[in-house]
Amino acid sequence: MSGGRQFVFEFPHRSALGESDYLVSESNSEAIGWIDKWPDWPAPALAVYGPTGAGKTHLGHVWRARSGAVLVEAADVSSASPPQILDGAVNCIVDNADESIDAETLLHLYNHIGELGGKLLILSRVAPARWTLPLADLSSRLNAAPAVEIKRPDDNLLRALLGKLFQDRQLKVSGDVLDYLLPRMERSFDTACAIVEASDRLGLSEGRGITVPLARDVLGQLHANLQMTEED
Repeated sequence: MSGGRQFVFEFPHRSALGESDYLVSESNSEAIGWIDKWPDWPAPALAVYGPTGAGKTHLGHVWRARSGAVLVEAADVSSASPPQILDGAVNCIVDNADESIDAETLLHLYNHIGELGGKLLILSRVAPARWTLPLADLSSRLNAAPAVEIKRPDDNLLRALLGKLFQDRQLKVSGDVLDYLLPRMERSFDTACAIVEASDRLGLSEGRGITVPLARDVLGQLHANLQMTEED
């Protein structure tokens, strides 16, 4: 087939969330340092907070692989009992904990994990000290736990991440393409993944390599899609 678009069959590309895929830079080194200290945390819980797309969930998967923790979304466990949440585990990760989890549920989970000798990893956008909580007991427990921030990926981390994501898809990319993308993209892991996925799809459908012109087209497509989403 020549001169026209190729059909692209969408096969799911699994996100790489293993420890070997977690890239470390100044923006997240303190957080991974605390993960490395497990199980010797000074409290039953550790809070990791930072903006959406900073890599908190990926870090949670790293600790999950080490600790055997169960990972739950806060919205899915409100009003559930600690044994129901843990499902036989002694360690737990609560993702998006500042968005929708019930304070009483989190307090009971914290206490239950402490009684089991386990650990609780809390992932949130905002530090627990800034949460508005109706339970003083929960506030005091969370304030006593270490809290560490993950910042948005810096240039070094984003460059390494983009390079790895392209490599994972067996796509050759030059430094010129990365130099073009870095100052023009949102600084998040999610955006980096979206750029690489869209580049792969567009390059395959049009028979093009990963070049600066293709990267320009990809950013234009993603921007247009974002505008359409916001209008909806």
